[in-house]
Amino acid sequence: MKINEIIVETRGEGPVPKELEDKSMGGVIRMRDVGGYDRTYHLNRIMMAAAMADGQDERPVDMDSSSFVEKYNVAIPFSDAEELMMYQAMATIPTDGKELVKRGRSQEADDTNKQSPISPRKKNKYGV
Repeated sequence: MKINEIIVETRGEGPVPKELEDKSMGGVIRMRDVGGYDRTYHLNRIMMAAAMADGQDERPVDMDSSSFVEKYNVAIPFSDAEELMMYQAMATIPTDGKELVKRGRSQEADDTNKQSPISPRKKNKYGV
């Protein structure tokens, strides 16, 4: 493949290179999100849907087309200090962000930290 064919193909212009038309190769499908704004997110959702598909026909799978954050980044701070650090960073850099879930204490299971996984210390005949 010549370098100008690679450049033309990456722009989506011109003919498909002869190497891709080889009879020993399967099909080639080109796709992106409508508008081409976030190809990485779109590819992630496409591959999730492909993993859920049964390969029997072209019907859509039972899946939301976008996640609850869609084209936004998500930060999940673990401590109060990390949460304040995120707010400071968003105050510094112009950001379209908002808090989706209020921060609170984690709810541990009732049996958490009730029994030690380490056996109790055994004393010898001298009491040590």
